[in-house]
Amino acid sequence: MTASLFDQFADLVAEVPDEIVTHSLVKDVVLPGAGGEMGATIALITLDNGLDHTKPTTLGPNTLVELGRTLEGLRERARDGEIQAVAVTGKPYFLVAGADLTTVKKLRKPEHGAQMARLGHAAYDLLADLGVPTFAFINGVALGGGLEIALACTYRTVSSGANGLGLPEAFIGLVPGWGGVYRLPRLTGPEAGLKIMIENPLSNNRTIGGQEAFSLGIADALFEPADFLEQSLAWAGGVLAGRTAVERPHAVDPSADAAVGERWDAAAKAARALVAAKTGDAAPAPGKVLDVFEAGKLATQEESAELEVEALTHLMQTPQFRDTVYAFLDLVQRRAKRPAGAPDAKLARPVTKVGVVGAGLMASQLALLFARQLKVPVVMTDIDQARVDKGVAHVHGEIEKLFAKGRLSAGAANRTKALVSGSVSKDAFADADFVIEAVFEELSVKKQVFAEVEAVVSPECILATNTSSLSVTAMAEGLEHPERVVGFHFFNPVAVMPLVEVVRAPETDDAVLATAFVLAKSLRKTAVLVKDAAAFVVNRVLLRLMGEVTATFDEGTPAEVADTALKPLGLPMTPFTLAAMVGLPVAQHVSESLHAAFGDRFHVSANQQALIDAGIKGLWAPTPDGGQEVPASTLELLTFGDAPSTAEQVLTRAEDALAEEIGLLLAEGVVAGPEDVDLCMILGAGWPMHLGGITPYLDRVGASERVTGRKFHADA
Repeated sequence: MTASLFDQFADLVAEVPDEIVTHSLVKDVVLPGAGGEMGATIALITLDNGLDHTKPTTLGPNTLVELGRTLEGLRERARDGEIQAVAVTGKPYFLVAGADLTTVKKLRKPEHGAQMARLGHAAYDLLADLGVPTFAFINGVALGGGLEIALACTYRTVSSGANGLGLPEAFIGLVPGWGGVYRLPRLTGPEAGLKIMIENPLSNNRTIGGQEAFSLGIADALFEPADFLEQSLAWAGGVLAGRTAVERPHAVDPSADAAVGERWDAAAKAARALVAAKTGDAAPAPGKVLDVFEAGKLATQEESAELEVEALTHLMQTPQFRDTVYAFLDLVQRRAKRPAGAPDAKLARPVTKVGVVGAGLMASQLALLFARQLKVPVVMTDIDQARVDKGVAHVHGEIEKLFAKGRLSAGAANRTKALVSGSVSKDAFADADFVIEAVFEELSVKKQVFAEVEAVVSPECILATNTSSLSVTAMAEGLEHPERVVGFHFFNPVAVMPLVEVVRAPETDDAVLATAFVLAKSLRKTAVLVKDAAAFVVNRVLLRLMGEVTATFDEGTPAEVADTALKPLGLPMTPFTLAAMVGLPVAQHVSESLHAAFGDRFHVSANQQALIDAGIKGLWAPTPDGGQEVPASTLELLTFGDAPSTAEQVLTRAEDALAEEIGLLLAEGVVAGPEDVDLCMILGAGWPMHLGGITPYLDRVGASERVTGRKFHADA
């Protein structure tokens, strides 16, 4: 029996005996009209793990070895003239969803990481040089190594219905390690290549669809999903017969064109600036992607592969990768789909009409989300017709923008606009199943709103509040049916932020709670169950953090030192910038609410109030050279103590404050466990994925034990 190239990976395969294998199923297909009278025979590989369409196919060592051995067999058949081409596609809705992270995280030894990297290259190099043309038919999700399979082929088609295409490795703490860094930018140009490898992963792990993949030059042809495989095979037949010419206007070769080399360098420079802005250069993976990208500009495929193997081997051993896998796999992928404490979904009531109290910016965002995702009538109310008209017009305008960007068809845009209406009378809610208020953050105002709504809706209609810090229990007091009230707290901007805090008051019943969870899922949001306590989770933790930094500033720490002390965390923005974005009056109001609830742990800044009173929107002002400063006129308004801190002291103080607040929050039973705090902070506050969630970070730096005497995670 002929030895296989893949025999060398036997030890690696033995490390993961429980891997769910994605099998390489081969079927010969004759393409009439290609390759002469008899037609051409194409060997079609279908990647399938034998599970239902909700379980994605993934790539682990056993899967890659099977794929490699299959390709070795097909190479022999190609040499013998039995087949004239090879194609790869996937089971319904998936090409491949990337590496099997459950398996990969078990590979703790550096040599196993290196073997995993080399195994992928061994298999994909066969696809790239099989002796006959190879085709990838991208029928669905193609992430990471899944997209790299397609990139290794000679030609690619994509379904217009395919979603979830991308190279997300920078997001999960790795580099595209199986040829992606080399092949993608040579197909699409360096700018689009780095958009896929850097910008999208660092933008909430954004992916692209089939249409965009075709437009960028990743795929050579685009077909509708109904007969995608048939059309792709016919197209492949045309290519093999010479009837179909393949043009690649975006393809570049930086080693042959100095102008492309300049574009390459400029794209890398812009991407490094983006990484610094998004992560503070605290996450190692994006920088490694760019290192390989830059070093590979004039490299061969083989030389670039060695760079990828080296980077992948290194990153797989970093704590940031393991933390990211916890955050991404255990939290965002698993716990988010099975929320702790959520009632049985069968208890949920149907929602066929939604009411939104308020027509301001937040209310308008909510109305748009409900109309787009639920496709049910949404009616907005406010205190006068002008406000109502402005709110409805804003929603319609946002729908028009989505249409202009190609994200909605003309028909879908018109249907969505028709669903959104306004009224000055709450009588418009009479037949609503779910009414959410988004009015001024004042308890008396919200109580009045709920009393007015309850007077016109059915007893089964659910009353939801989007409050960020007020008591849901207090809002329900005095109502005829307090059991119908639930907190449903979104984060701004609503379209982007994936978290909803579902707040259960003592009298909230299971049917109402179940409806809230099902509704959140229908809105494509992640819901976390929280107990009714001041500011719930995200704002409580975030305001404690911001309060500590502000307190050090008020005590005499220079603004630059206080505001940049948290840079090692790689947070999305600095505390003072975040306060300005949220709005100083809003931040101050929530701080006052938390101070009233929890006392001096939550600092209420007299300096911040002075800025508010003077109409100043933020501490920092831009300078002519593109920097920032605290203007002298602003400093004149402020008073400071004489106890400045160093950046290290500010960071340690903030860490200890976070550990204390989260420890208290968990002791109060606000959420089921530290994992829910982590999930809330990642999805609601942009807490960096590479830190693995806030509680593992606090364990790692020792804050948990310094403050509470124990770690949040026993195995940390």
